[in-house]
Amino acid sequence: MSAVRDGAATTSSGADGVLLDAFAQYLATQPARTREAYLRDIAALKALAGAAALVSLSPATLRRFLGVLHARGLSGRSLARMLSGWRAFYRFVLDRDSSLKEDPCAGLRAPKSARRLPAALSPDEAVRLVAIEGNHPLAVRDRALFELAYSSGLRLSELSGLDVAAVDLATGEVRVWGKGAKERIVPVGGPARDAIRAWLAVRAGLPAGATEAMFVSRSGRRIAPRAIERRLAVWAVKRGLPRHVHPHMLRHSFASHLLQSSGDLRAVQEMLGHASIASTQVYTHLDFQHLAKVYDQTHPRARKKS
Repeated sequence: MSAVRDGAATTSSGADGVLLDAFAQYLATQPARTREAYLRDIAALKALAGAAALVSLSPATLRRFLGVLHARGLSGRSLARMLSGWRAFYRFVLDRDSSLKEDPCAGLRAPKSARRLPAALSPDEAVRLVAIEGNHPLAVRDRALFELAYSSGLRLSELSGLDVAAVDLATGEVRVWGKGAKERIVPVGGPARDAIRAWLAVRAGLPAGATEAMFVSRSGRRIAPRAIERRLAVWAVKRGLPRHVHPHMLRHSFASHLLQSSGDLRAVQEMLGHASIASTQVYTHLDFQHLAKVYDQTHPRARKKS
């Protein structure tokens, strides 16, 4: 009997086949990606279990399976996602099969992956990127966008959703609503204020009177996040940067460069709008990488012998 459809196929018979077919039907109401992912997860579990019935697997066996998959090269993140599929299956079985008394996934955790450090530009790269020249309306707008992103570390959604009234050029502050609808006020540097003033003069000549948006398209509509991503990627190429640049990279660069200069982790946390200091501490690793690179390049004892 074909036990898993629309995902990674597996073949089973008996009780497992009935359960897997019923689970596939149960997932029919889920989004297509979720359904396909869960079916692949259960197909992988059945392949590991072999002839053993899925309802007979113990927590120790499932933990061993996670170890096997980890040894095959699956990351902690991939295993955590797979474990969510297993949990969904066993919750489904618990609701319909009285022979299963406990969830064998209870208490299981995937191995932790090494935390990937966010990519950041060097100070020279960041300055080169945002220093856009020209009087074309889109060039003036983009410079103001990128200067503000780098000056104040705003998220992509915060840039797109920013209103004119939220920026106080006199005091040099921008008021934004971040994750969890939390308000914060962030300083805006001099170059960013100058770029915004230039953009506001251009914006006044666009059909933007009906919107409160700070950054608009030529048609006067609020600029979408995807449009910001595309414009930044295009300008990165024009400015001669040797890698793909995305808006969050400017936020990472803001945090990394500010921390390198000040060493004030709490201040960086507040300006980024992080609820937990743990989210901000990743930038201490970036700072250490910078220091380690300088050490390797300059310290006599760090130089490799030829």
